[in-house]
Amino acid sequence: MVSTGSTTRDPRDAVPTRSDARDDDSTPSTARGGRRLLGTLVLFAGALVFLFPFYYMVVGSLRAKADTSVAGALPFGDFTFDNFIAIDSRVDLLGSLLNSAIFTGGVLLGTVVFGVLAGYALARLHFRGRGTLFAVMLLVQIVPFQLLIIPIYVMIVRTYGLADSYLGMIAPFLINSAAVFVFRQFFLQLPDDLFDAAALDGASELRILWSVALPLVRPALLTVVLITFIGPWNEFLWPFLVTKDTSMQPLAVTLANYISNIAGRAANPYGAILAGAVVLAAPAVALFVVFQKRFTGSELSSGVKG
Repeated sequence: MVSTGSTTRDPRDAVPTRSDARDDDSTPSTARGGRRLLGTLVLFAGALVFLFPFYYMVVGSLRAKADTSVAGALPFGDFTFDNFIAIDSRVDLLGSLLNSAIFTGGVLLGTVVFGVLAGYALARLHFRGRGTLFAVMLLVQIVPFQLLIIPIYVMIVRTYGLADSYLGMIAPFLINSAAVFVFRQFFLQLPDDLFDAAALDGASELRILWSVALPLVRPALLTVVLITFIGPWNEFLWPFLVTKDTSMQPLAVTLANYISNIAGRAANPYGAILAGAVVLAAPAVALFVVFQKRFTGSELSSGVKG
């Protein structure tokens, strides 16, 4: 016991008991748990908001009769595949899918090849005007494609005669400045020691690019493919202008013609339109589902660890 004046105090009173410490520890953990629960609920609500249009599109495409009420969003009723069968019977669905695959594949190939070459040159090669060239390339992104579509159409169709051809559809999209930017940033983050060691071994620039740099930027390849895929797959305006032969038209143009000319006279116009939207969206959604586990921050950053 310690006595100070008239006040007597037990030193053990100043030592917190185990129960007090447990109460103090439980308060922050409870707060963290509450914030985590709130964050989970907010994310869940956001996911519902974004997923509901896709859900409604699928449910509406399977309905035999049009139902635009709230009950039409419920997963009950007389479901049928007649809307999809009608599309396949009225248009060459397989041929349109093949045209879209060739169009999209050609754009992806050109985007990756030219993007890798240009990105590597802007990141690793030293030449006069490199910064100016990169700035001009970035300025190209602010120019809308619609502003250039008339001169491009005249050049592609009238000058080179590439109407109703795959090359005519693909050519304007071969070079993507956004892809060049992505590859440049990845190449810049690679350690210089790798390139110096390869140069000392006598490797040429193309050999260094192929054997040293490219394997380390595979996450960038995945990023560019996923970002670029949506553009040509959903592109309507340019293929519509350069393809008058229906056998050359990609899926987006074919379905647009079906919706505007045929779907309105169907027994269930809404179902026919939504079925067309499902057919167009399904491949893109499937691609993202397949690669979603690799499209993460840790995977994307793995290519720049030296």
